[in-house]
Amino acid sequence: MVSFFYKKEFFSQTAFYLLVLGTLGTIGSFFAGKSAGDGMDEGSLGAAMELHEQAATVALWLSILAALLYLGRYIFKLNKAWVRVVGFILFVLVIGAIGTTGYLGGQLVFKHGAGIELGLPEF
Repeated sequence: MVSFFYKKEFFSQTAFYLLVLGTLGTIGSFFAGKSAGDGMDEGSLGAAMELHEQAATVALWLSILAALLYLGRYIFKLNKAWVRVVGFILFVLVIGAIGTTGYLGGQLVFKHGAGIELGLPEF
């Protein structure tokens, strides 16, 4: 977001590299979450899982789209105002989508007990 307001090349390159790394992390998280959520599809937990999965899918595609836009901007040296504005908006949407996905994931654990193993005391 800083690169939108300051036109230094350092901020633009840093944003690009961080976005690529974040997108790779999003892809890994998406597939890890898909694997971890297998079999949790019944009752209120299933509904919460579905909502979390939908949010994760939106976050994944927004991240990929933003990374591709920044990649195109970086390769083709596109510094037009509309490209910068669209990139900024996508970046903000990615942040919101990741935050929403994280919140819903927290709800899965702390409200619905997803992934929690109850240990019985040993006598």
